[in-house]
Amino acid sequence: MLHALISRFGARLGHWDVARTKFRVLPTDLDILKHMNNGVYLSIADIGRFDLLTRNGVWAIFKKRGWYPVVASETISFRKSLELWQPFVVESRILGFDERAVYVEQRFTVDGEIYTQAFIRGRFLKRGGGIVTNEELLEAVGTAPTDVSVPAWLLEWGGRAALPSTRAEAPSVWAD
Repeated sequence: MLHALISRFGARLGHWDVARTKFRVLPTDLDILKHMNNGVYLSIADIGRFDLLTRNGVWAIFKKRGWYPVVASETISFRKSLELWQPFVVESRILGFDERAVYVEQRFTVDGEIYTQAFIRGRFLKRGGGIVTNEELLEAVGTAPTDVSVPAWLLEWGGRAALPSTRAEAPSVWAD
């Protein structure tokens, strides 16, 4: 909740800028090995994306139109552990789109050094039902700069990680 307030009054960003959101590892963030729990990273990444969308003005546009973001898939890689009370920054930026989703890169950094990196594939839904198309999205926020692009490997991962549509069958059958 504190970060929602901080985001409202934080420095404004362009739609395609990098948001830098400051955090500190708290006792409730720790796992049994006394470093930040892997699940906590994903929760903090959510806050970083909200900060990005609030400070770049996209959240206000979406709210007005009745749109909201959801995570379709995410992947995260760990390089170094974050320890109790350690300050760190989450850097968040929109990488680009494929035909169905938006890709966001997030880095957990300490003094400019990457400790952890995450990639999120997200969709935008309409409160009244349905999916926000990329055409609707770009009409609302403006055309993406030419240097905004998703790496080929990430597009391939996005396609491979996707589950069937919510309207399709998806039985849980384990191979023997």
